[in-house]
Amino acid sequence: EESLKQCLGSDSVLLACIGGYKWDNNPRELRPETGLLKMRKEMGLFANLRPAKVLDQLIDASTLKREVVEGVDVMVVRELTGDVYFGTPKGIDEVDGQRVGYNNMIYSESEIERIARVAGDVASKRGGKLCSVDKANVLDVSQLWREVVTNVITEDFSDVELSHMYVDNAAMQLIRWPKQFDTIVCGNIFGDILSDEASMLVGSLGMLPSASIGESGPGVFEPCHGSAPDIAGENKANPLAMILSAAMMLKYDLDRPEEAQLLEDAVEAALDKGYRTADIKQEGDGCELLGCVEMGEAVAELVETLDMKDTVAV
Repeated sequence: EESLKQCLGSDSVLLACIGGYKWDNNPRELRPETGLLKMRKEMGLFANLRPAKVLDQLIDASTLKREVVEGVDVMVVRELTGDVYFGTPKGIDEVDGQRVGYNNMIYSESEIERIARVAGDVASKRGGKLCSVDKANVLDVSQLWREVVTNVITEDFSDVELSHMYVDNAAMQLIRWPKQFDTIVCGNIFGDILSDEASMLVGSLGMLPSASIGESGPGVFEPCHGSAPDIAGENKANPLAMILSAAMMLKYDLDRPEEAQLLEDAVEAALDKGYRTADIKQEGDGCELLGCVEMGEAVAELVETLDMKDTVAV
């Protein structure tokens, strides 16, 4: 409750990764992930923006062929406070002598409308193409999703080209030909899966920032990757997603676009210099392997040296 109060009273929130093995056996209400879900709900953070942009310096870090991933720049807009993660009733009960687990995949019209408007706005400022992902051939909730998204985009974003795709096909198409996508909008569980899949186009979750925003109040900015407890304390993690999350915070919450660009430029400059953490290092690439601390220091030094067009230094 104290942490939530601090978040609500802030201008913006930069969030580190949570979770670890020592909490895995706790009751669900005492796990860090439960607190994170509550924070998103209480702060009204219904929209999660996850960019997956392939940088020229890291094309070969992707497991896909160069011609497939070169030039990929996808934004996944994920609804964050509804769907099967929050729907009720849910639980594990005993029925006819055996345990039965169940969750409820549920969306209201208003929840779909507001995420569709965010996605429409994002798409209109990017390439003007929006793909809505659902499972409308099977799920009633997806039929409502498709209908509402279509109405919102048709009525309010006539300049945006809208298409629809079933989630299983979208998962395949993201690997087959990702350059067909510009902006993708989807519900909570589909977005959870597809945004992680999109991260591997880039080569590593360690490169991907994210923004969680609401209709008002502070947003939350955090890396897409998890806490990686298997390498905790070993100075192996990639800090670039956290740095790029700070750039998103400056851009979307604090109205400091020039400082945001400075951080992004510093990250690219570090990659241009051949600095790599273990997750993006390729055998025989001639690049220098750095630890988490050293990579962070390298970017910080570049922030000091790069030109920010006479704005105040971050």
